[in-house]
Amino acid sequence: MAGKRLLYLHNGRSTRTVAQLDDRFESWGLNVDRYWAFDDEFPEDLSPYHGIFLSGSPHGAYEDVPFIAQEHALIQEAARRHIPMLGVCFGSQILASALCGRDQVFRRPFCEIGNKWLKATPAAALDPIASAISPAVYMFVWHNDEVRADHPDMTILAATDQCPNQIWRFRDRPIWGIQGHPEITLAQAPDWFEQNRTRMELDGGDIEQLIASADEARAAKSMLTGFAELVKAWPGQAGHR
Repeated sequence: MAGKRLLYLHNGRSTRTVAQLDDRFESWGLNVDRYWAFDDEFPEDLSPYHGIFLSGSPHGAYEDVPFIAQEHALIQEAARRHIPMLGVCFGSQILASALCGRDQVFRRPFCEIGNKWLKATPAAALDPIASAISPAVYMFVWHNDEVRADHPDMTILAATDQCPNQIWRFRDRPIWGIQGHPEITLAQAPDWFEQNRTRMELDGGDIEQLIASADEARAAKSMLTGFAELVKAWPGQAGHR
């Protein structure tokens, strides 16, 4: 039987990233179709896909940018087809914006940045991909935009002291958003922090301290591998469920 297909939407300025998460999804047994959404590349048909991953971006989900409008429409169509979705950083924000309303994403008064402990909610322990983060999970977070935590269609799975919605799920559907960055490995962290030094320092980050306090964050990464396993087990063709 052919492997399950994952649509990977690159929302950043480049399709090659330090994390190389698209390659890792392939190493976990998925056939990955990469599209550079940032450059207005999207598939014509969602029928072949059993899952969708949405990456980070320098843009805000509330911006009037053509690719963002097109991605909103794709997310809504994918939700109608019951295709599992996972978004990280901007990916989480655009999921919230598309499914719960444009006003769900807002600009914070200051940046939250650091390697931090997130407190899990009771719902996390029962979640199909988030059970390993309970009762708390350590990961790097860095965001100026934020998803509100008060929407009735959101199940909040984890929060920090500064952000009440770090990880969430849409209703009881296979759709999740992660505000932080579990995709960065411990080995990749120093290069990533150095690559983004100027921006992170402007946002209040101490690069040396961030490198020193970095961690493999295995429990956080279990959400990525858990999503891959869920997509691999997803029944039938996505467009014919």
